[in-house]
Amino acid sequence: MNKIIIEAGKEDKNYWKDLRTFKGLFYFLAWRDILVRYKQTSIGIAWAVFRPLLTIFALSFIRLLLGKENTSSTIPFPLLIAAGTLPWQFFSSAFSDISNSLVTNSNLISKVYFPRIIVPASTIVVCVIDLLISFVIVILLMVYYHHLPGIQVLLLPVFLLLGLVASLGIGLYIASLNVKYRDFKFIVPFIVQIGMYVSPVMYSSQEFYENEKIPQFFKYIYPFNPMVSVIDGFRWCVFGENVAINWPGFFVSSAICLLFLVIGIKTFRKMEKSFADVI
Repeated sequence: MNKIIIEAGKEDKNYWKDLRTFKGLFYFLAWRDILVRYKQTSIGIAWAVFRPLLTIFALSFIRLLLGKENTSSTIPFPLLIAAGTLPWQFFSSAFSDISNSLVTNSNLISKVYFPRIIVPASTIVVCVIDLLISFVIVILLMVYYHHLPGIQVLLLPVFLLLGLVASLGIGLYIASLNVKYRDFKFIVPFIVQIGMYVSPVMYSSQEFYENEKIPQFFKYIYPFNPMVSVIDGFRWCVFGENVAINWPGFFVSSAICLLFLVIGIKTFRKMEKSFADVI
């Protein structure tokens, strides 16, 4: 018989063992989120393609209005934007869902013990599925523009994992605070909205660094955005040498992703024992 420690914050070693004990709950919550996501929508799972497609059209139109149709690379800008939109929408969806997951599942958290980290972790599954479905957009654009990716495309799961780390780390931190301070439900959409413009979605990192109008200070702090490494890596997997990567900045951004994960888990574990009482 498995021994379960009832106190959420008692011992880390027992806590992580409990995750294996409650893995069935993880699968159940993940499957529930998959079913609920598009349950009452008229076009169902097609929204996973329709939403990023609208974003790609909108951002491409903005670039045309700004006269920025020619990038510093040989990649057609709709394809460049598509390869930036998909990882960003994966992050924004996962981050938003994780941040609100504890409040959304308050009835479950207040009634029974289980490792609470299962709730935010399970929300990522449906976001991964959405990303895999929406990747058909990039495939169709590559066919249209006669672009064939190189062998580096096999590394895409690595950067998907990096995006998952970034969204989980930041999401766990905000989710912990959101239980006690409900103001964060208003902050999350703001972070997502601003984040898209400070991340290389509509432009490439190469364009950012080469733009002489941008103050040098912003170029120094730019790599501290964790999504820089995720989006740049995603594009590199699809376009290879056609996309230039600032490798020092890339490694700084990757390190920030890992740092956020450590901070997020530590904050979550520290506050977890009070979730049932506060929520």
